[in-house]
Amino acid sequence: MGIPDEQIYPHATAAAAQTVAKHQEPQDLIFYAGWFCPFVQRTWISLEEKGIPYQYKEVNPYKKEPHFLAINPKGLVPAVEYKGRALYESLILCELLEDAFPSHKPDLLPLDPADRALARMWVDHISKTFVPANHRLLQAQEPEKQQVALQELYESLRKFTTNIKGPYFFGEEFGLVDIAIAPWIVRDWVLEENRGYKRGDVSPAWKAYADLVEKRDSVVNTTSLREHLIEIYGRYLRDEAQSEAAKAIRAGRVIP
Repeated sequence: MGIPDEQIYPHATAAAAQTVAKHQEPQDLIFYAGWFCPFVQRTWISLEEKGIPYQYKEVNPYKKEPHFLAINPKGLVPAVEYKGRALYESLILCELLEDAFPSHKPDLLPLDPADRALARMWVDHISKTFVPANHRLLQAQEPEKQQVALQELYESLRKFTTNIKGPYFFGEEFGLVDIAIAPWIVRDWVLEENRGYKRGDVSPAWKAYADLVEKRDSVVNTTSLREHLIEIYGRYLRDEAQSEAAKAIRAGRVIP
């Protein structure tokens, strides 16, 4: 018998299903994805923003199929095959798209070198501060630990929000910093319904930003129905999930 995480809804739904249907023809870039995964959605949003041709292939990363393990030995999504080479890690793939498809606009990173460095600094903040706090809050079982994790999450988001130029992080252009956090924005209903989180409790500015980001076409078009995420997130809320991220949080390690 497989682990419970293997039993996930097998494909994207709603607007995301329509997006998948448009990307079934063979292309130079093959995108291995799990519709439910926020890390996948980062790369998927980038592909959609830039209008890059790609072939979508759905993968259940918990089943560790041999062909997929040959693409990514970690057995994690997202991954791509590009010109015969296997590549992975969500944010690295986002930057790959910038480098490999320079004629596809918009640019997801600022053109100014200092601003590019600043963007990478804030992406690092999201990865090292916000995402772990989000997972700790999801997985915490005792009310006291939930409160501590909630305040850590709020602190991380308030620091982030004070640096938003508006309406998006760097101003009018939607870019990599926004993409790095967008998948957690569209999933924050889980925390709202189960852990007392409220966008407005972070700050009015955060609520305005989050409300805007979740309505971005590339975000909407890569988002599936909530109802199929309930079982998946239920395992996190009970601290039973066996994803690499969940195991890392449980062990006090860095999310891989």
